Parts: sequence; C-alpha cells; structure tokens
Amino acid sequence: MRLRVVFLCFLSFYTFTLTAQHPVKISIVDSNNREPLIGALVAFYKGSDLGDYTDTDGRVVFDLETPATYGVSISYLGYTDLDTLLQLTPSDTLIQLELIESASDLATVTVQAARTTRTISNIPTRVELIGGEELEEKAIMNAANISLVLRESTGIQIQQTSLASGSSTIRIQGLDGRYTQLLRDGFPLYGGFGSELSILQIPPLDLAEFQIIKGSASTLYGGGAIAGLVNMVSKRPDKEHPELRVMLTQTQAGGSTVNTFYSRRNEDWGYTLYGSGHYQRAYDPDDDDFSNIPQTRTVSFNPRVFVYPDERQEVWLAINATYDERKGGDMTILTEGRSGIHQYLEENYTYRINAQSEYTLTMEQGGRLTARSSLGYTDRTLRTSKIDFEGVQWNSFSEASYYRSWSQKQEVIVGINVITDDFEEQSEGVGMARNQSITTLGSFGKYTLDFTSRLATELGMRVDYVDQWGTFGLPRVSLLYKPSRKVVVRMGGGLGYKIPTLFTEEAATINYRNILPIDPTALVAECSYGANLDVNYRTSLWGELSLSVNQLFYYTAIQDALLLQSAPEAQFVFENADGRVSSRGSETNVKLTYGDFRWFLNYAYIQATLDYLPGRPQKPLTPRHNAGSVLMYENETWRIGYETYYIGQQRLSNGNTTPDFVTMGLLVQRHFDWGSPYVNFENFTDQRQSRLVGSVVKPPHENPTFDQLFAPTDGFIFSVGVIFSLGGEHEHDD
Repeated sequence: MRLRVVFLCFLSFYTFTLTAQHPVKISIVDSNNREPLIGALVAFYKGSDLGDYTDTDGRVVFDLETPATYGVSISYLGYTDLDTLLQLTPSDTLIQLELIESASDLATVTVQAARTTRTISNIPTRVELIGGEELEEKAIMNAANISLVLRESTGIQIQQTSLASGSSTIRIQGLDGRYTQLLRDGFPLYGGFGSELSILQIPPLDLAEFQIIKGSASTLYGGGAIAGLVNMVSKRPDKEHPELRVMLTQTQAGGSTVNTFYSRRNEDWGYTLYGSGHYQRAYDPDDDDFSNIPQTRTVSFNPRVFVYPDERQEVWLAINATYDERKGGDMTILTEGRSGIHQYLEENYTYRINAQSEYTLTMEQGGRLTARSSLGYTDRTLRTSKIDFEGVQWNSFSEASYYRSWSQKQEVIVGINVITDDFEEQSEGVGMARNQSITTLGSFGKYTLDFTSRLATELGMRVDYVDQWGTFGLPRVSLLYKPSRKVVVRMGGGLGYKIPTLFTEEAATINYRNILPIDPTALVAECSYGANLDVNYRTSLWGELSLSVNQLFYYTAIQDALLLQSAPEAQFVFENADGRVSSRGSETNVKLTYGDFRWFLNYAYIQATLDYLPGRPQKPLTPRHNAGSVLMYENETWRIGYETYYIGQQRLSNGNTTPDFVTMGLLVQRHFDWGSPYVNFENFTDQRQSRLVGSVVKPPHENPTFDQLFAPTDGFIFSVGVIFSLGGEHEHDD
C-alpha cells in the first residue's frame, strides 16, 4: 500500500511537470508586410533567464508554464522595441507578435532633400543620410568646416583647386563641383564667386544631419543639381531638453577652433545660437618656403528663432554670417613682408550674410502649406601678385508649395519659386566687367503612389524659364520595389541643366585671370540625363551580428559641357564641348554591426570620360578606384575609430598618371558626465603630394607655378580637444 502511494505521488508530480513545461512558439513579423524577422531578440523580463533569437522563419520556441502571464521584450535593428504581456492558455502553441519599423532609426521625420515625411526606407528616390553620431565623429576630426564629412563619403571627392588658399569644390561621381547643389534646410547656399570656399566656411557643430541625393535632383530644387545635392539640416530646439555644447580643438599645425551651440524652447517659441571662431597659422610641412595651409581667420555666427502660434503653425527666421580671411604663399612674406625673391602671396577676404525665413501651416486631412524666402550677400576679394579680382554677389530664393498625403499611400507636392543670382565685378582697372544676372521662374510637382506595401513609384516634373537662356523641362521618375523584408530595390532617372557661369573649377585654378565674360549669344546651357539602380540588403547573421549591403550603379551624361579654352592675346574664353562628358560607375557600401562594434567598408568605381576628345580619356583628377574601411567601437564611455582610405591612380591634364596612395586615421574619445575629451590622428602615415611626386611649387620663387593637386598637401594633422555638453541627446553618463 505504501509503495502504491509513493508511485501515485511520483506519477502526479511527473504529470504536473509535463503539463508545466508547455512548448510555445513565438513568431516575430513585420507589421507592414508580415515578413518574418530573422535574428530578433526575444527576452523575458528580469527574474527569468529565458531569452533567444528568432530563427530563419522568424520563430523561437520556449517551454513555458500554462496558464500564466509573462512579460516579454522584443528588439530588432530598425524597429521600435516592443514590451508586452503574454497571457497564455493551455491551447496556445503559436503566438505572433508584430514589430513596427522605426522612423527614428532609419531617417528623420521629414526628409527635406526629397520633400517628404516618409522614412528613408519608403522613399523611391535614393537618399543617403549622414546622421548625428557620424557627423559628430567627423566634426571631431575637423572642427573648422564640413570638408571631412563629405570627403570620406563613398563616391564624393573634395577637389582642392589652390595650394595657397586651400580652396576646394565638391565632386560627386567624378563630375565638377558646379554640378552639385549645396542646400541648408532646403535653401540654396553658397554658389558663384565664393563656391570654391563654401565648404571651408561652414562649421559643423550646429548641423543635425546631411541628406545626400546622387544623380539628377533638379526636379525639386532647380537647375544645377546634375551630379546631385547635399542638404545640411540644422539642429532644432528641443522642448524637453535645452542643449549647450562647447567644442575646443587645437592641432599641432597651429589650428585653434572654438565652436559653441545653445538651444532652448518653450511652448510658444524657441531659439538656437551658434558661434564659431577659427585661427590657423600658415603651415609649411614641406619646408619649401610656401604654405600648404594658409593663414586663416574665420568667424561665424548663426542665430535662429522659432515661433509656434499654435499647434498647426510654425515660423522660423535665421541668419548665417561669416567673415573669412586667408593668406597663403611665400612664408617669408607672411612673417617679414615682401623683399627680393619673396613676392608671391594669395589673399582671400570673404564676407557672407544669408537670411532665411519659413512659414508652415499644417492643414486638415494631411495638407501642409509652406512659404519660404532667403536673401544672400557675398563680398569676396582675391589678390595675388598677378591679379586683383573683387566682386559682390546677391542671391535670392522665394517659394510657395503645397503638400498633401492620403492614407500614407499617396502624396503630392506642387510649388512655384523665383531664384535670382546677380554678380557684379568690382575689380579696379577692368576694361570689360564680367557681370552676370540670372533670373529663374520655376514650377514643380511630384506625385508618389504606393501600389502595394512592396511597390511604389514617384513621378516628378519641373519647368523653368531662365531669362536669356530659355525654357527647360525636367521630368524625373523613380521606382521602389521590396521583394522581401531583407531586400529593397530602387531605380530612377531624370534630366537636368546648368546655366553657363564664370565660376568653374578650371577658372578657379587660374584665379579667373584673363577670362572673357560669358556670352549668352555664343553659348547654350549644359543639359544632362542620367539614371541609377541600387539594391539594399539587410539581415541578421546570428546573435547580435547584422549585415547591411548597398550596391549602386549609375550613369550621367552632360551635353554641351562648358569648357575654358585659350584665346588670342593670352586670354581665355568659354565654349561648349562638341560632345558629351559622361560618368558611369558603381558604389558598394557594406556595414557590419556587432554589439558596440561597427565596421564600414566601401568601394567606388568611377569612369568619368571626356567623350568629345579622341579616345574618350578619363576626366583629369578623377581616380577610377577608391576604397575605404572604418572600424568603430562606441558605447556610453568610449568612442574609438580607425580609418583607412585608398585613392587610386589619377590622370593629369598633361596626360601623366599619378601614383595611388593610402591614408589612415585614428580617433579616441572618452565620455564623462561633464564632457568628452578626444585625440585625433588624421593621415598619421603623413601621405602628401610632395612626398609622392616632389614639390608642388615650381620656380622661379618670385613668380611660381603650381602643379595640379591630386593628394593631400597638409600631411599628418594631430589634434586634441574637448566637447562640454549640457542637456540634449548627446549627454553621456560616466
């Protein structure tokens, strides 16, 4: 009898154990298309050691007690975390949970470059985003300006046009800087006479992100965005967290920079204040008595005021003011003055002031009305021993647009704008001033339609009338296709145009000396067409290891390209090329993420050819092969980055080929509750053009000539600094 009781107790316990360990499958899917999410982390609340990653079917199996209630947390890259309670019954064997794609992880709420409120992942037009963390990293590497942010982006080249002044332009996919449109908060910025100094005069600390479109983007922003556009988005005040950031940087090359940003907001109004000061002594690492970095003094002040009359209205006003002084050339002149053979000095003085205003009214049923206007003034003086070139440029931009969306499946934007560009030369003793005045009247529209959750299209059209140059129609079409949760395919194409202007890279390299004025009766506008295709693949390999790959293919052709040709009496004249300039190639970007580690790999193949010349040679100073590797470790305490960039061979204008080279950089930053000190070793292998091919400066000393610049000229730059932080999203805990 006793044995029988023991057996029954054991049987009851065994039966209870079997019922207690009830296998339950949890399936994690995308809320939009029900695609399974592979590698999502499913973890039970504290007090339990249960947790695992979903398999290739998006499922994970747990042995759970039923009936019972469990707290569970699900997280996955690119999605909003889900914390929920599971109330299980004995009949539950499969539970499906949905995750919502996170707009904050993939894009900002408003993508200004594409004029849409969709997330980056749902825009048919390909938009690249350089966000806050990467932007701060580049600001640490170069606190004075944004050149490094763009230089280290795939397919973008910063082409230096002068050794003495350091002036540089942006090249996207091998095309000259005049084909790239710079925007700030959607407003055209820094064109014309000051264009080759623009990226050197924009400090980075008050910028929240960069939005980049490669390929023709003229439909929404007008002529000039043939190679693409770069939209710099300013920081906005946060109602919850006032922010103060002070950044101090010192380099071994004699560069000192102070950046200060402060923002605050309440219910009715807010503001941001930004001030920057930069001093750089003339720096000659080659010891050839000519500066590789000019003596520089730059001061910038950018206040913005936001007014919120009610929940539906917003008004903001901004001023961007900059004074920039650059002196480069003979080092002896900079310290002792002109004497004997010490005669060459290049001086640049630039005064800029830009004012912007915008009014937004959010209407019922998904409508939004926007009116915006800006006025810009640039006064620049360029002096050398051979030339004195001075001019004043006024730019204005006015626009009214209406945006409407329906059920998150359709959206339309229409608008009109007026753009003016007036340059007046003020050089003394000039017989024929090279003045130019351009007025553009434009209208534009864009329609986006989601056929299904996997297929969307975007149709755009712009019509511009330009005084003295004619009317231009600029259609554009883009297509988005998502064959699966892991794969996104985009393709698109459109037309563009560029009005001839004096301010080209070729003209800048000779300091605009002896160039005849633009003649509208002898020239036609440059016109372009282009297309691109890119495929994005994202997956979780295992555990915390995730992979993202983007492959881009593109083609752009420019007809009637503007050329600077020799003319009688040692002068130069602009002519249209009898044929095309074309750029074709590919860009590959790979990102691996594991915990606090991120590894970025990129490769760009650029075949930019002058099709109007025999043999269709590669465009000068355009490396066909570029590659990069960036390994980052970042948590609440440390940021450590190691970079390697390879620049392939380039063709010079004389037909010679340059050597390839590799640059390396190392960044170390430590976060405390009071701020973040850092050290940066930029180009620590000291790669510079003089070490690759010899001196860039050619005799005679008193009247030198300069080789084309294809490599860094400043060499190794070591910098130390600290960022003091109070409030805002960048505050760290010790």
